[in-house]
Amino acid sequence: MTKRFVIALIKHETNTFSPIATPLLAFGHGNGPYYGGEAGAAFAGSNTPFAAFLDIARREGAEAITPIAAESWPSNMATRATFEALLQPLEAAVRAGCDACFLDLHGAMVVEGCDDAEGEILRRVRRIRPELPIAVALDYHTNLSADIVANATVITGYKTYPHVDMYDAGLLAGDILARSLRDQVLPVMAWGWLPLVASVMRHAPEDGPSGDILAYARAMEKSGRVLAATLLPGFPHADTPYTGVSAVVVADAGADVDVDGAKAAAQEVCERMLAIAWERRAEYVFHQQPLEQSVARARALGASRQNGPILLIDHCDNCGSGGAQDVMLVAEEILRQELDDVAIAPIRDPQAVAQMVEAGIGNNVNLELGGKTDMPAIGLAGRPLQLAGRVRNITDGEIVFTGPMYTGLKSHLGRTAVLDTGRAQIVVTERHHEPFDLVIFRHCGIEPTKKRFIMLKSRIHYRAGFKPIAAHIVECAGAGVTNADLSGYRYRKLTRPIYPLDAM
Repeated sequence: MTKRFVIALIKHETNTFSPIATPLLAFGHGNGPYYGGEAGAAFAGSNTPFAAFLDIARREGAEAITPIAAESWPSNMATRATFEALLQPLEAAVRAGCDACFLDLHGAMVVEGCDDAEGEILRRVRRIRPELPIAVALDYHTNLSADIVANATVITGYKTYPHVDMYDAGLLAGDILARSLRDQVLPVMAWGWLPLVASVMRHAPEDGPSGDILAYARAMEKSGRVLAATLLPGFPHADTPYTGVSAVVVADAGADVDVDGAKAAAQEVCERMLAIAWERRAEYVFHQQPLEQSVARARALGASRQNGPILLIDHCDNCGSGGAQDVMLVAEEILRQELDDVAIAPIRDPQAVAQMVEAGIGNNVNLELGGKTDMPAIGLAGRPLQLAGRVRNITDGEIVFTGPMYTGLKSHLGRTAVLDTGRAQIVVTERHHEPFDLVIFRHCGIEPTKKRFIMLKSRIHYRAGFKPIAAHIVECAGAGVTNADLSGYRYRKLTRPIYPLDAM
């Protein structure tokens, strides 16, 4: 009899300090979730765990049931009604009968009345089918809970940041579960958690302890000692009791290995990974330079023509972590210091887009750009920047990622207009979008490789598309709800004491 695999994606990284709401339509980056066959078609062949799960089903000759694929840009928590609407198609599919479930989840999703949405998703699936084999692929920024581990059969996560191995993480989880269905392996898991909130600006494997931890994890997988070893540096902008650095390891208790021995091996690898993180915890703290100095340094670097643009990274207002994407502090300083030949992307401002669309391509406009969003959680009021310029281009904002992140997937910027101030060409969009792919400029007629300076509202993901073309990178501390200085957030639910907010 043909096996039935339920494959679903429900993904949201929740910044509980963000001013951005998360309605159901946000899951699909503004167009709402995909359902049924449409979900499978939208993600097939993409660099995602969902696509890997589809390929596992095809390899195993199983029928792939895809009830929902729903992913939103990071923002504040969804309502309980939205969460139930996301969960209902998955529950119905499991209730209808299946042999295994493959879930592409985030790991830092918070919803109204629940600080651990992924734990609840898994509890609800497990309640319907207590013995159901469940594989879970998690984001690198997961805040891992006991409920997530207790209700999953196999857990893996990304090992890269920028996340260019999303498909690989799904393939690993899916393959282990598929092999277990053939009685080739018997997965057991160990996990651990540290009272450590690591700045996202220090998460990248090339920047701090994570690189050495991940190298050890890969070595343990390659040696066969464990099936999968995953480091999860956490998401510090979610105020929950689970926020922190964690690790989860899957070992094989089949064949000649007893369950206790496999669990011991998994526990040993897990503890070693976390020990490295704790020993080097000071390296997970990000030290910022004053904005004026950062922009002046970029200006000096750009004084002579370089082999590629100088990147200025506006990391405090990144929609990829829940930012409003309309704080103008860094752009204002760039213009004040008179940097020339600058491309900026993207500023989210539907009102400014409407004004430029009304003016038309080639016409001059005078507008208040950005600054439309107040951020009460951090005491920051929106402050627009008055600018004059020419409308250089207008597009529908429909793009396809060229890679290496989300390669082949379509996305939606909403209507998009380019404001040319003379010194700067500014990409203004109706919707949020993190600039990790060169298409953000190219789709509207700007060739980023030919610019002297590029300002990006991003943190680390920009490195996927833009680091290969950059001559230099300058991180700029502006303002917003993705500020790397964690001391400025008013945490209420965080487990205390926790490093570096408390002496430990």
